Amino acid sequence: MVMAKGRGRAGVPPEDATLKLMSHRILVVEDEPDLLDAVVFALRKEGMKPIACKDGEEALTLVKERRPDLVLLDLMLPGLDGFEVCRRLRASEETARIPIIMVTAKAEETDAVIGLGVGADDYVRKPFGLKELVARVRSLLRRSAEPPEAVGQPIRYGELEVDPARHEVRLRGKSIPVTATEFRLLVHLARNPGRVYSRAQLLDKAVGTDVIVIERNIDVHISALRRKLEDYGDRLLTIRGVGYKLVE
Repeated sequence: MVMAKGRGRAGVPPEDATLKLMSHRILVVEDEPDLLDAVVFALRKEGMKPIACKDGEEALTLVKERRPDLVLLDLMLPGLDGFEVCRRLRASEETARIPIIMVTAKAEETDAVIGLGVGADDYVRKPFGLKELVARVRSLLRRSAEPPEAVGQPIRYGELEVDPARHEVRLRGKSIPVTATEFRLLVHLARNPGRVYSRAQLLDKAVGTDVIVIERNIDVHISALRRKLEDYGDRLLTIRGVGYKLVE
């Protein structure tokens, strides 16, 4: 496991950054009433606007109606589970870029990995501390709002185009839906073709240094990118024992 180093006081963002996060709408999808109330209270205390929801079908409806800035999605839900809700959100162009944190009650890493594989940007395991949860929400909101790197001209590789200004990936003119984390990874690798980056370096670029993450996360995000980029996914090379690079 990689313990990412915190910035400042245990990863607490500066005051101006915190103010920017206020009033964000957070859809909280959780079927345990007591936990739902606790999370809603904690987010509201931070100045955010939580929207409570108890099942997967309702979550999909609320995402379309309320357009949340982030979805906090429990894995085990009545009816549609968290995996299926995440898949459907990522499959729609309208909702594909909404940041998603998946919550799992299971101890196995497999469920978290699957969650990242279907499009979640991050995950937390129950039981969790409310301060940790709020910190992860803040972190994901910040990195979703920030440009991945200095915005410039679109980066082109044959029929693949990565456009930082528009936050778009296009293959043969067709838009490819990617998560915020996947996009930051792809932009960083595309700006530095041929250079090998370790998993820890990619974690810092794509996730940041103020949350606890595992190196396995990067493997899952790279696998998802390869699948989405079709034949161009073969250009994302694994350097065994080191990390990854993008070849021209």
